[in-house]
Amino acid sequence: MSDRDPDCLFCKIVAGEVPADIVLENDEAVAFRDINPQAPTHVLVIPKVHQPNAAELARNAPDALAGVFTTAAEVAAGEGLEDYRAVFNTGAGVGQTVFHAHLHVLGGRDFAWPPG
Repeated sequence: MSDRDPDCLFCKIVAGEVPADIVLENDEAVAFRDINPQAPTHVLVIPKVHQPNAAELARNAPDALAGVFTTAAEVAAGEGLEDYRAVFNTGAGVGQTVFHAHLHVLGGRDFAWPPG
């Protein structure tokens, strides 16, 4: 497992090299507002360790994955959301564009089912 990829945008946000609208940061994760929000609240929660997707994060750093979900719950509470959607995209075919695992916290509007 690599802690950081020097070419990864999200690793650069974790390192403070690229600015982001940080909502919350702790030992495990950084949460920041999405630059292309799909809901009134749209925050990305990223682990501080680099893994390309949620499956690899679960396999190689399960404690970091748990930290991402704990951070997402803290973000939702801080944003006043009782109901929210937590989404991982894994792979370019479903819309992942930055290959550093990240959880989307979405809320503040109604969502249809099924998603997509």
